[in-house]
Amino acid sequence: MIGPDGTPIAGATVKSLSTKQMTTTNEKGEFTLPATDGEKLMITVVGYSDQEVTVSGTSLKVTMTIGNSQLGEAVVIGYGSRRKSDLTGALVQLKADNIRQGVTISADNMLQGKVSGVRIAQSSGEPGAGVDVFIRGVGSIRSGSTPLFVVDGVPLSNDNVSAGSPDLGMGSTDAKNPLNFLNTSDIETITVLKDASAAAIYGARGSNGVVLITTKRGKKGDPSLTYDTYVGTSSVIRKIRVLTASEYRKALPSPTFDHGGNTDWQDAIFRNGFIQNHNLSFAKTTATGSFNASLSRLDQNGIVKNSDFNRTTARLNAEESFFDNKRLIVKMNLTASNIDESGIPNGNTAGSDGQFMMYALMANPTRTIYDSTGKYTNFNMIQLFNPLYVLSVYDDRTNTFRVLGNVEATLRLLPGLTYRFNLGLDKSTSERNTTIYPNVTDRTPQGEYVQNDLKYLTTLLEHYLTYNLAIQKHQVEVLGGFSYQKFNAAGTAFGMQNIAAQNAGVPPMYNPGYSGTPISPSGYAQENELQSYFGRLNYNYDNRFLLTASMRADGSTRFGANNKYGYFPSFAAGWNLTRESFLQNVSAIRSLKLRASWGQTGNQEVPNKITQASYSLSTASGYYLDGTNLVNGLVVNRTANPNLKWELVEQYNVGLDFELFRNKLYGSLEYYNKTTKDPILNIPSQPLSPTSTVWANVPGQIVNKGFELTLGSQLISRKDLSLTVDVNGSTLKNTIKGLPVSQLFSGSISGPGLSGVTANIYTNGYAAGSFYMLNHLGYDQNGKDIFSANKQIFQGAIPTFNFGFNSLLRYKTLDLGISFIGQTGGYLFNNTALELNINNLSTDRNVLKKYVDAHANLGNPVTVSSLYLEKSDFLRLNNLRLGNTFTFKQLPWMQSFNLYVSAQNLFTITKYSGYDPLVNTDKNANGNQSLGVDYATYPAAKTFLLGATIKF
Repeated sequence: MIGPDGTPIAGATVKSLSTKQMTTTNEKGEFTLPATDGEKLMITVVGYSDQEVTVSGTSLKVTMTIGNSQLGEAVVIGYGSRRKSDLTGALVQLKADNIRQGVTISADNMLQGKVSGVRIAQSSGEPGAGVDVFIRGVGSIRSGSTPLFVVDGVPLSNDNVSAGSPDLGMGSTDAKNPLNFLNTSDIETITVLKDASAAAIYGARGSNGVVLITTKRGKKGDPSLTYDTYVGTSSVIRKIRVLTASEYRKALPSPTFDHGGNTDWQDAIFRNGFIQNHNLSFAKTTATGSFNASLSRLDQNGIVKNSDFNRTTARLNAEESFFDNKRLIVKMNLTASNIDESGIPNGNTAGSDGQFMMYALMANPTRTIYDSTGKYTNFNMIQLFNPLYVLSVYDDRTNTFRVLGNVEATLRLLPGLTYRFNLGLDKSTSERNTTIYPNVTDRTPQGEYVQNDLKYLTTLLEHYLTYNLAIQKHQVEVLGGFSYQKFNAAGTAFGMQNIAAQNAGVPPMYNPGYSGTPISPSGYAQENELQSYFGRLNYNYDNRFLLTASMRADGSTRFGANNKYGYFPSFAAGWNLTRESFLQNVSAIRSLKLRASWGQTGNQEVPNKITQASYSLSTASGYYLDGTNLVNGLVVNRTANPNLKWELVEQYNVGLDFELFRNKLYGSLEYYNKTTKDPILNIPSQPLSPTSTVWANVPGQIVNKGFELTLGSQLISRKDLSLTVDVNGSTLKNTIKGLPVSQLFSGSISGPGLSGVTANIYTNGYAAGSFYMLNHLGYDQNGKDIFSANKQIFQGAIPTFNFGFNSLLRYKTLDLGISFIGQTGGYLFNNTALELNINNLSTDRNVLKKYVDAHANLGNPVTVSSLYLEKSDFLRLNNLRLGNTFTFKQLPWMQSFNLYVSAQNLFTITKYSGYDPLVNTDKNANGNQSLGVDYATYPAAKTFLLGATIKF
């Protein structure tokens, strides 16, 4: 048995349709099966169309053809791959051609609108900034909802790999997206493991789902050389509707704050950002191996001045086989990236004095950018400054170098028995230099320089055995292995205060000792380990009944001595109904499979050492033991809890996969019920404890349940014309149950007089991250606010329905792709709108136009209420792409030339008054994650690209 290129096909299933006897092909593509002349055999193998042949004589030569049905696709799963028709879990695999649209700096952004049950929310629109990925809802109060990402078999830590910035008076900013090191042009497939059956093989890190990323390798055929490039421009997706200069003058109660100018401060800080990307890759496959190498450069100017992202990456994937019939196969994957970034002072921890975006939004539009001398206008105000002046004295630059690589060796010990060894390394170093020069504001007016350094190293060692056996109608695959991963992180910080004026001498990032007073250096180092044993059984009876069972035992140094190990089992079953006699003659149904699964996964994303006691020396607790000399006393900072264990997530899933009408209609329907148990919280400790709080598991539950639908259709499939449409949608109901505390708060609010005030509440009977505040009932005849007597609970930050629509039309050499995304049922607390409240008119600040239109009273105090609670519903044209592929007969050395134009975030239909309804600012309180708060977030961009792909 061979493929179209003559290569032998191993592992194909050959079945007699009359006797039902079955066997598989060996490494040479050979098989032996008792059969008589005229007997029909059915041949199935991953990646090829099913083929029926008739026996004639004692030998057959079968050439398989590449299949267009999704059934034969090889789908990447944890520690292996499976044919799609043999899957029992809830997972989705996306191919590179379906996910590379527009500007996608990081791999997680590529999932936007492509997978049901997966929601992507921006924490910031700044180039390279982090995103929040939610798979089937929010399952933790403190431990986050980020899934586990695995790149070419190496699980990545969700810890920061780039340094964060210090607070120099305008809040601290988070580290950037840890996935932005990966060139998205290098990605071959992304597989999302959603249910516990699919994710349980990753045990303690699979509770939020798992995302498997595989990069490109050499393919069969002639050597290839490919050049990808695009250039484009970006602008702000929309502006916030504050008052113009003329509107401001009309709204002022007196002309005191009319400064005679006419400035749109948003236009002043925004710009048209230029983007360019270049990627060169070459690949080759030989009879024994293959390689694929690439080199890329991405430069992106942010839409806010002084924000830039520049990345250089190099990648090499190589594979070679040795000994008889490729008995030993050695693979190597290596990626290196160097990222240089510059940022703005847009810290989400800023208080009522705001941060850079708020300076621009609150700036009086009757002021001018420059004064009569050509210098930046000095507002001479407290807590509000000329935003362009702030940019001019602020300098924030980060360099991050990261290397990710692994070597995998596969040795065939016996027929059907394979040993695999995987050694991986993930190393990064990051240096962030942040400077605010001496200035005329009250934000560190004497100037300050801080350098934060971060080093991160992860090592991975895995051994596992796989055994495949086929006996007539029975196919069995058994997997067993061991994994050890070690995580090391270390950081230092030092700086100078009272530094020299800007342009006076050497900038402090190049010579910190040039001027100023040293700041005491600080540092930390952390280490944790994860030791695991795992196993999985796959059983297939007659391609009708499927069974998968897995178990993983994880031991982590993050947990207490009494609960070092956690055990995470899963079971799943599948029934291929189309293999049954009652459906075999139904031509309209090509495939119909019913699936059911149950499993448990864990969440270990908690701070290091929290199970151990922590102590420090303190003079305040000291004693004069000899009456003269003070001896420091010992203070207990943290109470030990050796019983702390994993957060446990238990999930049920029922699914139906189908392909109908010769693949004209295909998709899946899922129902899931996902429950988090034993959540980890920092709760009040028992009486007589040395500290007021202790880390502990509490007997509460967070329940996420809903339906997911994926539906696709090849509406037209002709030689010169094809049309494919895919839609996906998911519902979500989130409920908290059984918490032993009445309420937990999060969502810290920034605003005058609002220190310690929060917007989110976690309480029984309501969704995670519901809102708790006064209900704004309207205005009285004098424009005064009318509130409810008591605070009320409002649901909820989490959208209850998310959807995506993707379509691809091809006509001869033309292609047109379109993608929509949207959500309904969720709310955002618009903290930005709170800071732009009506009483700004009495303090020389700008205000939202809608408050003036509502005739709100200037004396209304700033109060957290439902006045600032807005629906986050939206529909967005996420991407539009038009391309044409040219071939040149007179240039035989050029295979194809694809030229395209693309538009991203072309329009958004929403009633939300902020920059972007698809946002989630980190405003956690006491470590409890915040949900649905928007505070002066760096806005998303609308982007237009011109690109080309040239294949040689």
